[in-house]
Amino acid sequence: MYIPKPFEESRPEVLHQFIRQHPLATLIINDAEGLAADHIPLLLRPEAGPSGKLLGHVARSNPLWQKAGDGIPCLLVFHGIDGYISPNGYASKQETGKVVPTWNYEVVHVHGKVRAIDDPAALMDILQALTQTHEADQPAPWRIADAPPDYIERMLQAIVGIEVEIERIAGKAKLSQNQPGSNRQSLVNALQGRDDRASQEMAKAIEDRGGAQA
Repeated sequence: MYIPKPFEESRPEVLHQFIRQHPLATLIINDAEGLAADHIPLLLRPEAGPSGKLLGHVARSNPLWQKAGDGIPCLLVFHGIDGYISPNGYASKQETGKVVPTWNYEVVHVHGKVRAIDDPAALMDILQALTQTHEADQPAPWRIADAPPDYIERMLQAIVGIEVEIERIAGKAKLSQNQPGSNRQSLVNALQGRDDRASQEMAKAIEDRGGAQA
């Protein structure tokens, strides 16, 4: 991934938090049949292995797990906020007119090896961890034990676990850091003046990122 220096994000704690906040990954492999992509929510385990691991599951009918076997190279893409940026939001539009549109976005790429986990006990551990994580903010968190055991057994037979051993992570936060401070502030003001959620989130992301040129 091409990452100009102003947009680079390499802090492990920031990259890990991004993955936790945006767990749906685009998982890409390249095998004898060519490129293939799947969209899978993954759970980060930063303490596992040298660089951490990501855990999830796919349908048994999905050929990904058979292709993965004991491990093949993969690329994971985690997407954050994104949106069109109009030149109308820049203060310098009125001053010089030397502005053009762009697209702001946040993204994290993970390179690693994906392997299948076709073991009932290990798969149950993955499901328990996923459930506990994503049910944590529920008033009454759902538990696997809430469902009938025979039903859970049938569901387990229909899925296969996957594990990605992380080799390297790269983050890119393109949030107008290359613009003068006056343009960034006027852009934030313009976005805050809109009533849609996406604009409000983009304004906050630009403010939080900082790094404006004088």
